[in-house]
Amino acid sequence: MRGTIVALGGGFSMSDDGSSPIDDVLLDLTGASRPRVCFIPTASGDAESYSRRFEDAFAGRAETSVLSLFCHDPWGYADPRILLDQDLVYVGGGSTANLLAVWRLHGLPEILAEAAGNGVVLAGISAGMNCWFESSSTDSFGPLAPLRDGLGFLSGSACPHYLGEPERRDLYQRWVAAGELEGGYAVDEYAAIVMHDGQFVEAICEQPDRPVFRVHRDGERAVEERIDVRRLPGRAS
Repeated sequence: MRGTIVALGGGFSMSDDGSSPIDDVLLDLTGASRPRVCFIPTASGDAESYSRRFEDAFAGRAETSVLSLFCHDPWGYADPRILLDQDLVYVGGGSTANLLAVWRLHGLPEILAEAAGNGVVLAGISAGMNCWFESSSTDSFGPLAPLRDGLGFLSGSACPHYLGEPERRDLYQRWVAAGELEGGYAVDEYAAIVMHDGQFVEAICEQPDRPVFRVHRDGERAVEERIDVRRLPGRAS
């Protein structure tokens, strides 16, 4: 599909003070001097604390809004087509399966595709990374499991928290090797991949030794290919 998507394992939600060089890149990608940024916290059940952290992290450098599909105060319900008027849509983490189900009921897949085609940057962390791909590794059902129900904006599969959570790496490779998941991208925490028109552009990270991999099937095994990552300035650890 047309447009820019950033799938990340870092960002404001993993920082104590809300600062994130990856988020700085997201704002730069919009090309706007004061970007309009909408946060979608569906995967967390529209957790108020998560949305507050977003607003605090982007205060003073963006015009922020929150799309609450659960009608939570103080944001209430808004027509999802407000996403067409943004420069950046930022999707939070939580349950990938719940996010996809709720989004489809509210017509978000079609709206987001239209927004991206019009130049709105799409981004997300964890579940907000998984959702753009055809399939993913998720703990939406408790134990880690393959989920073949993504939006398909990006081809292949996604695996966030690749080295940061126990079993993520081994299970993802097992599923790719068995054909339960297509090959795809495995992103460690504090790292991200930038995609444009469905094609890989670059991998970035905001901490040292935070890798990104392409994983593909070769016969009956999974092959892991490490991708060069551009280290961003601004965070030492």
